[in-house]
Amino acid sequence: MPLPPAPSKRAALLSPEAFSLKASEAAFEEAASQARPAITPRASAPAQAAPATAQQNANSRPRKAAPKDPKPDTRGVGKPQRPPTQPVAKQAAPAASPPVPAPVQAAAPSAGRPAAPAKSARRSNQKSTQNGQARLFVLDTNVLLHDPTSLFRFEEHDIFLPMIVLEELDGHKKGMTEVARNGRQTSRTLDALVAQQGGDMAKGLKLAATGHLAARGMLYFQTEPLDSQLPSSLPQGKADNQILGVVKALSDKYPQREVILVSKDINMRVKARALGLAAEDYENDKTLEDGELLYSGALALPQDFWTRQSKTIESWQSGSHTFYRVGGPVVVQFYINQFVYFEAPGEPSLYARVTEIRDKTAVLKTLKDYTHLKSAVWGVSSRNREQNFALNLLMDPEVDFVTLTGTAGTGKTLMALASGLTQVLDDRRYTEIIMTRATVSVGEDIGFLPGTEEEKMGPWMGALDDNLEFLAKGDGGNAGEWGRSATNELIRSRIKVKSMNFMRGRTFMNKYVIIDEAQNLTPKQMKTLITRAGPGTKIICMGNLAQIDTPYLTEGSSGLTYAVDRFKGWPHGGHITLARGERSRLADFASDAL
Repeated sequence: MPLPPAPSKRAALLSPEAFSLKASEAAFEEAASQARPAITPRASAPAQAAPATAQQNANSRPRKAAPKDPKPDTRGVGKPQRPPTQPVAKQAAPAASPPVPAPVQAAAPSAGRPAAPAKSARRSNQKSTQNGQARLFVLDTNVLLHDPTSLFRFEEHDIFLPMIVLEELDGHKKGMTEVARNGRQTSRTLDALVAQQGGDMAKGLKLAATGHLAARGMLYFQTEPLDSQLPSSLPQGKADNQILGVVKALSDKYPQREVILVSKDINMRVKARALGLAAEDYENDKTLEDGELLYSGALALPQDFWTRQSKTIESWQSGSHTFYRVGGPVVVQFYINQFVYFEAPGEPSLYARVTEIRDKTAVLKTLKDYTHLKSAVWGVSSRNREQNFALNLLMDPEVDFVTLTGTAGTGKTLMALASGLTQVLDDRRYTEIIMTRATVSVGEDIGFLPGTEEEKMGPWMGALDDNLEFLAKGDGGNAGEWGRSATNELIRSRIKVKSMNFMRGRTFMNKYVIIDEAQNLTPKQMKTLITRAGPGTKIICMGNLAQIDTPYLTEGSSGLTYAVDRFKGWPHGGHITLARGERSRLADFASDAL
């Protein structure tokens, strides 16, 4: 094998064509020893030859890195070797000066290795910071009263609390409301942060000192007066305007930092932006930015689904259900207990539920058809595809938690009650039905109601009475007046109406719990209700996200949205969004047109 030619000057890299990757280390050592006399001048001293040899060996060792260099220096490489002439000796004469260190020589621009990683790292930091510094968030009082843990939700950024915020917190700490509890919890959190060892309020307190390691920023209190010039039209004594003044003063004092006001008050944010200040909403409590991104519980299979699965599909029969093991790119979109359906003209339809996901395959289980009257649940049969999906979830004993969403008239309450009565009275799977709902009025409050707990909840349970009247009529329609009365008494004896105010600390065992109008619950209230479930209990949450009546709740921050998003993919939970109204043609048209 021919030996590679010697480089014409020091620190020059060999081209990829100058040597073979299969050459051994001995061949390169021999090439270096033979090329050494060719580049040594006739009158050079031994001390000058040594650095050249070391430099050649350094160039010959990283032979595998040479092909990766995008622009190797190939000047003088590949030329035939000739004895050095007088011009070569003149070029080598400046070598008597002190040699340049090898790392500096390798870092020359000709090597084509600029410090790109450092620049990209700085760019990535600028996405979350400004000028390499963490942002400074000024929190409004309503943020702390809304979420006591909001202090630890800003990652590496810093937090500033004006003095007026602490004053307002002190005014909200009395009472038994949710706002008062959050105010007291915030005060206890601040006390723990102030009491940390070695903390100095003037220099800032570490937010991670109490165990919240995700909060890597600092907490600053207003320890000195901050003067700022606000428009004279803004009353100086109002708390909101004082907070705006603090934000303005901080922006003037620290022009190199990005100072942002965080408030749940829309008018507060509008005023801040009108003054040229940065303001944002507190969005950590939002499960979704857009309600349309909510998990629907059903997925339409593509038209070429069976064509792609023709080589890997497996099927088997178990009882009245057929199972299919499928693969392909659509499997990555599946969740456990998600419904999938295939509808194409001229081909048999498929309605199934995902029961297993393993690697790149999934197992689909066909559904029980509740559209026929012989499979009706307490006289109720499904009228559309989504209702059939919902009844399969409601009647499955392995599913402990079901969420149903949909517009008015889609049959949420009726199907939940019919399934509950069938499993309580016929199957004896549960002992009784417990029904509750959030007591939020659509209009003005009518005041206190007399009577017991169930009598007080009576006006809120009009939907229950309407659906029970329909179910009792269908079950005892041919039994006469006495039969209908007996059926009503039996149904009423197995249904208990409870208030949410007395749910804390309770445990329901072998109960069928229905939470109606769940869209008006906060995530904390939803957690309180779901954690009441004991052994053998099934919970059904129903609601319409377009009819939220609770102040300060949106589709993205509702407890129902929170539960749907957190429980998707759980093997013992399921969700379905009912799309079509079946109450009446008038109600269906009004739901779309109004």
